[in-house]
Amino acid sequence: MEKIFTEENGNFMIDCSNALWATDKLHEQYQAAKCSLSDVDWVLETDGKIVLVEYKNANVVEAHNPEAFKPKEEKVINKVVKKFYDSLHYLTLQGKTKPNEYVYILEYPNGDSVSRKMIRNKMKSKLPFLLQANVGEGRRLIEKLDVLSIDEWNANELYGKFPIISCE
Repeated sequence: MEKIFTEENGNFMIDCSNALWATDKLHEQYQAAKCSLSDVDWVLETDGKIVLVEYKNANVVEAHNPEAFKPKEEKVINKVVKKFYDSLHYLTLQGKTKPNEYVYILEYPNGDSVSRKMIRNKMKSKLPFLLQANVGEGRRLIEKLDVLSIDEWNANELYGKFPIISCE
């Protein structure tokens, strides 16, 4: 099984060779099934968890009007949150029951760790953290959320085992 995936614009790839299982096929599967579900870009499985990864990079040369990308806007955040929820269907059908982490890798003009933390906090309020604390008798849909740059992803002790590198 191929475990090196190139993002849709062909600028960066993620090496999931160290994953027990990994896929970039959610979109294809949802399209083939004529589902109107959103999907994350990549999913990888480690010994103890499933990591769902959404990737957005408006800092590449061929980005069309990168200043128009507004990752702090409610509409954009809601779209990224929906991708997590909709991707859970795929994991259920695959029998993947390990704890889930969601990572939004975000690169955009003037992006920094402070703005990514603000985006993370907005996303966290829309994800099922509070719901699972109040319902479900300990069952959890999500364990952790991160919003990181490519450099932060690569420097992370766990995520760095699945490096994101330039295709050049």
